[in-house]
Amino acid sequence: MKLNKLTGALLIAGACAMSQAQASDDRYIIQVDNSKKGVVKALAKKLGAELHVDGDGFFAATFTGKDLSQVKGLLNNPHIKLVEADQKRYPMGIYNDDAGNPMQQQITPYAVYQSQADQLTFDANAGMKVCVIDSGLDQSNPDFIWGNITGDNDSGTGNWYENGGPHGTHVAGTIGAADNNIGVIGMAPGVPMHIIKVFNAEGWGYSSDLAHAANLCSQAGANIINMSLGGGGSNNTESNAFENFRNAGGLVVAAAGNDGNNVRSYPAGYPSVMMIGANDADNQIADFSQYPSCTSGRGKRATNDEHICVEVTAGGVDTLSTYPADMATSSSMTADGAAFASSAMENSGNASGSLYFMGTAEATDGAANGKVCLIDRGNISFHDKVANCEASGGIGAIIVNNEAGMLYGTLGDTNSTSIPAVGAAFEDRTALMAATNANISIGTSDYGLMSGTSMATPAVAGLAALVWSNHPECTGEEIRSALKATAADAGAAGKDVYFGYGIVKAADASAYLTANGCAGGGTGSGDGDNTTSVELSASGYKQKGNSYVDLSWNGASTSQVDIYRNGSKIVTTSNDNSHTDIISVKGGGTYGYQVCEQGSTAACSATQTVVF
Repeated sequence: MKLNKLTGALLIAGACAMSQAQASDDRYIIQVDNSKKGVVKALAKKLGAELHVDGDGFFAATFTGKDLSQVKGLLNNPHIKLVEADQKRYPMGIYNDDAGNPMQQQITPYAVYQSQADQLTFDANAGMKVCVIDSGLDQSNPDFIWGNITGDNDSGTGNWYENGGPHGTHVAGTIGAADNNIGVIGMAPGVPMHIIKVFNAEGWGYSSDLAHAANLCSQAGANIINMSLGGGGSNNTESNAFENFRNAGGLVVAAAGNDGNNVRSYPAGYPSVMMIGANDADNQIADFSQYPSCTSGRGKRATNDEHICVEVTAGGVDTLSTYPADMATSSSMTADGAAFASSAMENSGNASGSLYFMGTAEATDGAANGKVCLIDRGNISFHDKVANCEASGGIGAIIVNNEAGMLYGTLGDTNSTSIPAVGAAFEDRTALMAATNANISIGTSDYGLMSGTSMATPAVAGLAALVWSNHPECTGEEIRSALKATAADAGAAGKDVYFGYGIVKAADASAYLTANGCAGGGTGSGDGDNTTSVELSASGYKQKGNSYVDLSWNGASTSQVDIYRNGSKIVTTSNDNSHTDIISVKGGGTYGYQVCEQGSTAACSATQTVVF
């Protein structure tokens, strides 16, 4: 995970008030009556202007070395309606978060648009539940339907509803933040979740913790497991736990990892788990997203398996989502009354005053005293720029990016400054340069950005719940296949190790399932709770070294029934309402049982778990 301390401050970039400053490239727009345009154009040429665009009711021209007031003076003509700066415009991100402040209104993160999640409606009655194995979901954030959320604590981690760092709360928001006119909206808004807290901010979990968590997810009736976590080395017990969940009809997704190399992380590297990579808002692969090979073994023993490498990607760069209350930092910025997007740096506070342009702020400048410093990015660190502004008597700093997009920065671990400082987008530089006054504010927020495959993974988990809720007859594997079949190809043509099949698309996946259907298996919950037509009870005991499980059931209508242990059919037997399973394995274990009508994976009991 990569964390940016920024920003509920995605304030709408409105119309920009212009001062009498010189326009970029000395280029101006002259509005004029069409009937008199020829006269005015001739006048402009006579004054040395270079004409560019000739539009309906206006033309654009460059007046080299002239500022706006000089051009207005030169073009003192009754046929001219308006003279204004011709602002530069730059390519923006293909997808963007909504503009606004999530503390005051609901924001749709860019990945929702990118993945077409806004084009489907989540069916809250379809039986979906996502199990989030992470650092807990903090109850202080108001953006959840808490009546739909349950949880378990792992030993030593504390209450699942109290954060062990913001990571788990951020992940949960991407999956299922409510559609409630505030904060953010999740991929599957309001989806029921089961939270299992396996680590704290300064800690870690073990393979055994995750294996146990998978069983708890099953017991809670989850269909989907999300794991925005991982580490090196495979583990048989852990692998079996997720395979059992998958075999019972569920879907497991996990993060590919954030080291930007080709190392395979686990649990994402298990074939039963769908490995998720991260892309940005411009459909580019994130530089941190790991890309392991789909090949295992060497030489003649080498085998190819698309289930042990990245299968799909989703937005995971600068992802806006929920935080524990007041744990994120947000900023706001206005210039001459117009609002602009900004990103917060470390110092909190407010600054309001005249703007003063300090260039790249490589030295102190007494003219900045009592003013808000407007600074270009480049040459020295953000910290040193802000320090020079403050040493000059500046009361706040705005650092403008030197390339397209927002500037996200920090003042470093040894920050010695105290004035508020924000980053600004390069696209807004001209308007900020033309402004005379600015106001910046930095404070705490319940919403902020993180980056990582940890953020892409819950996007896929939530999107899977969204698609699945529209096709509850499918199994987890069928949802997995549909997401891959309809992912939008990105990067090199065809499937590759970076994007897998491509960027997930919810509406396309749903249309694919509508056209092609599913073989069936019910809602595919990890506990196999496809219908409740069969009721099952199970009790276990040991005798002479063997483990025995007595099963009793009712409600099956066929003459014979199929009995499943841990997702695999062990016997077809008479429907006489009882059976004893003998497990000839020494030691302990966890076993999940289902009884289904013969030949059906839909008319089944809920899974009953026996632990030895």
